[in-house]
Amino acid sequence: MRNRLAVAVVVAGFVSACAEDRAPTIVGSLEWDRIAVLAELREPVLRWAVAEGDRVAAGDVLLELDASRQDARIAELRGSLTQAEARLAELTHGARVETIDAARATLARARSAQADAEIGYTRAAELLQRGLTSQAVYDQSLAMRDVRRAETSAAEAELTELTSGTRPEQIDQGAAAVEAAKAALHEAELTRNRLVVRAPRAGIVDALPFHPGDQPPVGAEVVSMLVGDAPYARVFVPAPHRASVKPGDVLEVRVEGVETPFRGTVRSIRNEPSFTPYYALAGDDASRLVYQAEVVLEAKAANLPAGLPLTATLESDGDE
Repeated sequence: MRNRLAVAVVVAGFVSACAEDRAPTIVGSLEWDRIAVLAELREPVLRWAVAEGDRVAAGDVLLELDASRQDARIAELRGSLTQAEARLAELTHGARVETIDAARATLARARSAQADAEIGYTRAAELLQRGLTSQAVYDQSLAMRDVRRAETSAAEAELTELTSGTRPEQIDQGAAAVEAAKAALHEAELTRNRLVVRAPRAGIVDALPFHPGDQPPVGAEVVSMLVGDAPYARVFVPAPHRASVKPGDVLEVRVEGVETPFRGTVRSIRNEPSFTPYYALAGDDASRLVYQAEVVLEAKAANLPAGLPLTATLESDGDE
């Protein structure tokens, strides 16, 4: 709505200026480049560290979001990392000496039991051959011998596994688990740091849309900042003078309430009109078309607020 009113004033001013064959004066408003700082997590606002209108440096704290939930997540991930590191250390160091000694004792016991079983089986076989025992006793001795042999084989295999060390593939898996746990923890810590919202660059705090206690959604703009070394003038160039204005041209800009004029340089001008659609115009009405342009002011205008009305003077066509 403000742009439409400004355009209407522009048109009226230009019609009068052109009629009197004077250098055209265009109107507009003072603006700043803006950046938006967004919320990365859906957490309540705890406090503001600045107020609207404050000038801040890059890295200054702007506001803080509640980090309780993220702190709990970080504690969980630290526990997972500790567990993964302990598992990798166990795989790397191999079995403890006490465990290996216990395995050797188990193997010795199994071999002793096997020797007894072998003797019992041999005796049962001789007695059966001489007809002094039954087939059932022989079968029982045979089964016991086979059991003892199997127990000895199992004890030998366990001792071999403990003394041979961990397989390289298992160590690689343990190392990968540690790296994954570290990455997850690092990501969570980065997110935690972003809950303390800092200025991405030097500028002026223009708006703080959310108050302490509000819970902005993910991606919401929590801080709006005005940035840059100086403001720029947003003006509207009428169609009769559009061809004579190009980026790099120097204009004299007068800001409402400031006596001293500023020099400004045109940095951009749109190709599309911003007043009335071209298809609705014909003949003399075509002069009502205007084109939005941006004029960067010199550094001494850096303390001026956004929104001030202004006028900019172009050289007349006859001077070119």
